[in-house]
Amino acid sequence: MSYRPPSSRRVALAVPAALGAFALTVLPAFATTTPAQIATSKTNGVSYLRSLQGADGSYAGSGLSNEWAFSALAAAGTAAVDVTPGGDATKNARTVYRNHLAATGWPGGAPVVTDYERGILNAYAAGIDPARISAGRNLIADTYAYWQNAEPGYFGPSANYNGTVFAALALAGARTQAGAQRVPQKLLDAAVTRVRANQHNDGGWNYSKAEGDPTALAGPSDIDMTGASMAALCVSGVPATDPDVVQAKAFLKSKLINTTGAFNAMWGPNTDSNGWAVSGLNACGINPQTGDFLTSAGKTPVDFLIAQQFNPGGGFKYLPSDTSPSAYASIDGLRAVAGAGFTAAPPVPTTTGAPRWVATGTFTAGTATSLAVTVDDGTSLKVCSVALTPAGTTTTLGAVLNAAASAATPSGCVTGVTPTTGTGTITALNGKANAGSSSWKLSIDGGAATTATRGATINAGDTISLRYGS
Repeated sequence: MSYRPPSSRRVALAVPAALGAFALTVLPAFATTTPAQIATSKTNGVSYLRSLQGADGSYAGSGLSNEWAFSALAAAGTAAVDVTPGGDATKNARTVYRNHLAATGWPGGAPVVTDYERGILNAYAAGIDPARISAGRNLIADTYAYWQNAEPGYFGPSANYNGTVFAALALAGARTQAGAQRVPQKLLDAAVTRVRANQHNDGGWNYSKAEGDPTALAGPSDIDMTGASMAALCVSGVPATDPDVVQAKAFLKSKLINTTGAFNAMWGPNTDSNGWAVSGLNACGINPQTGDFLTSAGKTPVDFLIAQQFNPGGGFKYLPSDTSPSAYASIDGLRAVAGAGFTAAPPVPTTTGAPRWVATGTFTAGTATSLAVTVDDGTSLKVCSVALTPAGTTTTLGAVLNAAASAATPSGCVTGVTPTTGTGTITALNGKANAGSSSWKLSIDGGAATTATRGATINAGDTISLRYGS
């Protein structure tokens, strides 16, 4: 997810993303672009994205790839499992992408946090539980491994602020199969604090870290990262009325071009920047076709995007002067026009017998895996990915905590647990002992908190939250 200038920028995760919580309904009838025009744009846009599928069923591959198509397809109402090359259901896009993510060699020899964040956002949109790709692949845990102990709230090196933005988008946006927030709010709040600290004086954001640097904070913001950052705030629970979101909205308004509805991005008006900005507005529930985003000339950012689309071909061009469509512009444009942020909940498939979700819910004995763990003692939050090799199809909380003491990334997540053996109630963790009405509680995948016991059953892909309190 490195951030790069326009046409070549969308590779790892310097590119888009969106969320189930981001997906909105179609724009209202009083908008300048009509519901009928939006429906046509979606239909034609999906047709173009279908044309990007490889003969083997793939969208993703080495280097630059089109896997962001899953977020746009979902936003437009098309399930990835329904997308097949030549009607060959054995090569449907979802199955091929899941195998791609589960492969031992993915994502390569020098992965960065945005590789996993990209995977989360697109797996979720494709109807693949990102924590349960396979018995050995848990993308939530993979992302937790990049938590910065020295700078809590950042994921990956803080200089690449982009990684933290997409951590919030992915961890907040990729909800459970039941639609629940799977990670603790305290983790999202820590990321939100970092997003706020990086907001420039002009109300927007840029791809690199600005926190603590007056010169950087006084520098110009970027349309794209402003859209992504405001989306990160809103999908993490920050309301659209929050002053920081209001300032971001004002920044985008200040860049709106009256005659076209385009945003005047650093590299000039283009579909990708407009798409990211509109997705940010969508994520915050701000209509991009009314109020501040309807110009005196009667143009909106959605008008600009629709004008960039070739019809009936369905692809979007990157620059207004281009004469052919761009894959990445088409993905960014379609997802935004469809009303989504940076991912979308998977639609119900039309393929007979195909489930909405696929997931691996059990461990494979002897197969190494990882689990996402947070430990909140009421004062500080520890976040880590715990590596372990289960002996059976399930494991226990005690086994996870024992593994965490020596095989957690980052380290220090668990420094001690009492008792050290058995299946009983955990009476102390990291030196914090149960006292009075306060004790250690366990929550799985954002579910109800229960008394933490060593014998509690842990399944593949469970997101484990331990919290001290009443």
